Amino acid sequence: MGTSHTSAELVLGTAQLGMAYGAANRTGQPSARDAELILRSAVSAGVKWIDTAAAYGTAEQRIGAALLSAKGVRIVTKLATLDEYSEETDAGTLRTAVMESVRRSCARLGLDRIECLLLHRAHHMTAHRGAVWNAVKQLRDEGVLYDLGVSVYSPNEALTALADRDVRHIQLPFNALDWRWRESGVLEALARRPGVTVHARSALLQGLLAGGEANWPRVEGIDPAELKARLRRLARDLGRDSPADLCLAYVRAQTWIDGVVVGMESLSQLALNLALFKRPALTADEIAAVDKALPHASESLLNPALWAKAA
Repeated sequence: MGTSHTSAELVLGTAQLGMAYGAANRTGQPSARDAELILRSAVSAGVKWIDTAAAYGTAEQRIGAALLSAKGVRIVTKLATLDEYSEETDAGTLRTAVMESVRRSCARLGLDRIECLLLHRAHHMTAHRGAVWNAVKQLRDEGVLYDLGVSVYSPNEALTALADRDVRHIQLPFNALDWRWRESGVLEALARRPGVTVHARSALLQGLLAGGEANWPRVEGIDPAELKARLRRLARDLGRDSPADLCLAYVRAQTWIDGVVVGMESLSQLALNLALFKRPALTADEIAAVDKALPHASESLLNPALWAKAA
């Protein structure tokens, strides 16, 4: 995990490079050429982690095409979602599906082996009588994968993952409104697993906390106009450039987070994020001021999968 002396680093998220993605996305998926420029520019600027997934449209192949000769870049990808398989699917079929997903990811990324593979669905640790998880562990033992991890959505999923010593990487959603992780024992579980790398996504809640005109979901207990006003006041009072700067600096300052996954669909967004990550993270006192000023959001706001249901 990170230390109190080093703020979390920028992890380039690539969902936007492979498909039109995100509530605040106004430009759609960039062209193949623009995606290549974003990837190469990020690596040239010192970005060392790239996050992707088999499910992110053309993202993996765009990464492979852009970074064939890149050194020192660590790519985290995610297993196929396997949503087409039921709990009754036999272990052999699932093992084949896992092997095919990994083989395709390697081919698209232009890699002989995958540095870090995450389960895209946390329940695959235990579903199908452990067949999926056993299959990826076998591939790791064969040298096709190096590190294994899980992309989680809830504290319960994180706690289950951290209880398994084979999990060395966790990706989770976290932002300045999200108190779930510290209230549920996840931080204590992480402290017992110091070798686990933690990457946080959704630091801006799909752009909502950046203060733009993205369509807010209708959820109980949160007034978007009031929240935006509070974020603007906090940014001003704490000397930050913008609500986006404030929210990123908050997540970057968390000592239990190693990297912050930020998606972007243009070179101008990359340049802005690179600049923001060079700024100091928040201090402990500033974190306390943000915690005092902002509401604790409900699951219906923190989980974008629920937004349509809440509307």
